[in-house]
Amino acid sequence: MAALAAAEHIGDRLRVGTVRERTATYTSYDVTYRARTGPQTLTISGVLNVPSGRGPFPAVVLAHGYIDPAVYDRGQGMTRERGVLASRGYIALHVDYRGHAESTDDPRSDTDLRLGYSADVVAAVKALRASRQVPVDDDRIALMGRSMGGGVVMKALIAEPGLVQAASLWASVSSLEGENFDQFIRDDRDARQSAIVRAHGLPEQRPAFWRAASARPYLDRITEPVLIVHGRFDDICPPRWARATQAAMRRAGVDSTLEWYDDGHAFGPAFDAGMDRTIRYFDRRLG
Repeated sequence: MAALAAAEHIGDRLRVGTVRERTATYTSYDVTYRARTGPQTLTISGVLNVPSGRGPFPAVVLAHGYIDPAVYDRGQGMTRERGVLASRGYIALHVDYRGHAESTDDPRSDTDLRLGYSADVVAAVKALRASRQVPVDDDRIALMGRSMGGGVVMKALIAEPGLVQAASLWASVSSLEGENFDQFIRDDRDARQSAIVRAHGLPEQRPAFWRAASARPYLDRITEPVLIVHGRFDDICPPRWARATQAAMRRAGVDSTLEWYDDGHAFGPAFDAGMDRTIRYFDRRLG
């Protein structure tokens, strides 16, 4: 985490490409942008929804949850959120992380514990601000991540304090990487698990490293207000993780709110209510 926070992150050259969809309230486009972290330069693909009208519009950059990169399609994972946000007057930029869809591959993604994905999200915000094609209000941008993307967003906020005006974490992974390893990786016994263990050891073998790779020790760097949305019946990312993350945020002085819904990890019946709450939160925090 310290290395990610110390690096210079640059995002630019946002290119608006093929129209994917037109509705009465927004148009959806394939896009790419350039993400630079230190000497590394990548092209990141994504999907951009732009509301109908002249703008400028507030914007939300979306960080999706885990989908195997081998089967991932451009814009997959937060299609519902992207559509709802755009229909409510928000530009929505869905990030295809490095190694996903048309984005440049990064061989370090197997072992960097999602730090590169966070760099891609930081660059997405900066590329939006640098674009002359997209009618975005530079002073009204938020981040939203679900599941793995919640952890990606936390690390992005830590890496670049003041980057955006607000953030929301939906059904987020833990703010401790050791817990994420235990829940999602330890029992896989596959090539990625082996690569992570070779590179970093097990959490019980190198607790200092695993803590330093986590968001929780660095939450005091977050300057933006954060809305945490979680289902009481989530069996993928346990509810105790949301409680522990919010408690740690409060101790760190982060303006955070935790909203509970009677739903599971994927948010079915409570999706509309959760999105209404999130958009109200963004409306208030972005002004």
